[in-house]
Amino acid sequence: MDIQLSSATAVPPHTAPGGMPPDSPLHMPPQDLHNRPLRRERRAPSAAVLYARFILITITAGVTTYGVYQMLQVVRFASMTLLQGMMIFFFAVSLGWIAFAAGSVLAGASKRRDPDLNADAAESRTALVMPIYNEDPLRTTAALQAMAEALAQIGANRGFEIVILSDSTNADAWIRESLSVDRLRNSLLTIMPVWYRRRWQNIARKSGNLEEFVVRWGGRYDHMIVLDADSLIDAPTLRRLAQAMRADPDLGILQTAPQLIGATTFFGRLQQFAACVYGPVITRGLSAWSGDSCNYWGHNAIIRMVAFAQNCGLPKLAGRKPFGGFILSHDFVEAALMRRGGWKVRMATDCGGSWEESPPSLIDVAIRDRRWAQGNLQHMKIIGSSGLSFVSRMHLGVGIMSYLSSPLWLVMLGIGFALAVQSHLIRPEYFNHDFQLFPTWPRFDVELMMALFWFSMVVLLIPKMLGLIHALLSGRIRRGGGGVIGIAASFLLEVVLSALYAPILMLIHCRHVFEVFMGRDSGWKPQRRGGGTTWSDAWHYHKRHMLLSCMTAVIVWFLSPPLLAWLSPALLGLFLAVPLSRASGSESLGRVLSRFALLRTPEEIDTPALVARRRELMRAASAPPEDGLRHLARNRDSRLQHIKGNLPRPADPRGRPDPYAFTAEQKLKDALSLDEVLSWLTPAERVEVAGDARLLNQLALLPDAEYPQFLI
Repeated sequence: MDIQLSSATAVPPHTAPGGMPPDSPLHMPPQDLHNRPLRRERRAPSAAVLYARFILITITAGVTTYGVYQMLQVVRFASMTLLQGMMIFFFAVSLGWIAFAAGSVLAGASKRRDPDLNADAAESRTALVMPIYNEDPLRTTAALQAMAEALAQIGANRGFEIVILSDSTNADAWIRESLSVDRLRNSLLTIMPVWYRRRWQNIARKSGNLEEFVVRWGGRYDHMIVLDADSLIDAPTLRRLAQAMRADPDLGILQTAPQLIGATTFFGRLQQFAACVYGPVITRGLSAWSGDSCNYWGHNAIIRMVAFAQNCGLPKLAGRKPFGGFILSHDFVEAALMRRGGWKVRMATDCGGSWEESPPSLIDVAIRDRRWAQGNLQHMKIIGSSGLSFVSRMHLGVGIMSYLSSPLWLVMLGIGFALAVQSHLIRPEYFNHDFQLFPTWPRFDVELMMALFWFSMVVLLIPKMLGLIHALLSGRIRRGGGGVIGIAASFLLEVVLSALYAPILMLIHCRHVFEVFMGRDSGWKPQRRGGGTTWSDAWHYHKRHMLLSCMTAVIVWFLSPPLLAWLSPALLGLFLAVPLSRASGSESLGRVLSRFALLRTPEEIDTPALVARRRELMRAASAPPEDGLRHLARNRDSRLQHIKGNLPRPADPRGRPDPYAFTAEQKLKDALSLDEVLSWLTPAERVEVAGDARLLNQLALLPDAEYPQFLI
């Protein structure tokens, strides 16, 4: 018995134009990393940039040389053992790494302010491009609507269009996106065009998502501003980015310095305060010595479309994953390739108005860093590519070292532990086989070693101290951070907590590096934007850290109690790993700190209008349906909108039909009710149904529940 439902009016498949503008292709060839391409003429660095590089090199080399020299005085160089030599080597690498960070910040003193621009941004067309992957569509569309409305308020909306590029693999997430985009499109009907495209093949992840957009529609736009799902950029900054591109025809990428906002958890607020206080001096120093060879962080940046297409097509690396295959940390590589082609890659440090959000907990940071670690270590196959500038190679090297530094630190601690065991178990030989009148006494200058330790701590804290000074001198940060006392107390709290979390992150990064070198791929998981950490999650993730600290403490206590005192800062953080991780995701603890003006940032006191508008839009929006297919089956208007708002499903190659589409159609034919077929469909089959108007119409014809047999 066929039952017709009034809500199941058939929709002609593939009659709608889809959610994207007409094709406007750009050629984007994969770059050859082994051969230098023809490039545009590059200007020599300015005197200010050369001076900043001189400061960076002098401080890095000087501090490292001094530290190694003093370390050699701790032990007798002529009688140095292999372990002592290895200790000095890894100490030199670690000290050089922190000296580089200090030198980079100090080099920022030579940075001039960004120039004022007068170009007309409305004469160009810029795409606000937001790639998404199974994200909350209420948050993403609210952010885009807030930015579009802000542009309209200052009369700058004519030169911008919104483009949402979905790689979502979940059918319900996809349907929620379609409904939210339709609501966004209607809200901005008189302000700005809104385009939406979902890919069927998630090739090369985010970089592939952007590349497919550039290749098919890139010719429509002069520039694109790439946004993450949690990005916000205010209207004056958006206009200024477009003006910068219009004013400088040699500018390929202009990266903003986004600040963290919206953190409610303890760990999120810790990262947010650190970014607010230390971020400006760090990014200013980075911009000072990078000059026209700066870096790109993958979001909150404007890119010249033609230059990107000509120079930034990413090749597939030879070999197996994780070092081979598609390039994961594509942003560093795209910046290097853009500079290789002769285009400028710069950073805007003075415009402000650029924000993003941080992971809410320590475990979420660890999950994100697993993917970043694999991507950055992958740069070991790219850093030697032909034609890259020296500064671009430095950026790639910094990315690699940001994860290799943790194993180096662990190795250095292990060598120190081995030296302690050696001194405890092996009796020193005071008289060698040659005749000598006086014994050779072992030498270890404890006072000099302590002085060297404190010297290293001072170098390590230079970026933080300069950030503190900058925050105290900034009226905006000082008022928003609780005054001088509030900022100082927050600074001390951040330093102590960072010291406790540092050894935990060290072991997490060591595990990431080990897994990468063992050939394990990171996969692709959507990032959590909120939520806490349970005790069971913290125990499951960090129990090995606690066990390692306890075992090490017991062994070191029996061997050398003074050595235990040296290792206690690192061991304490590992011993408290579970409660620290549990606290990291606590929103209640975050609220307590905010109440006492600790780890507070100016945006908490004086919320930017753009942030407030996004929150208002999210509160006003109705919740999207949890079961997207059921909603489409019972809501004709939503079904029509979903079909019209998406590009048609690509045709299968001849002789290779998609098995999921076949099985989904067969299940629809066999099912007697909507509930029955929804219980049968697999996630992959649900996607096929959501992407086919004919199958959606068949789904809509099914009754909610199976009729009894005697009625048929």
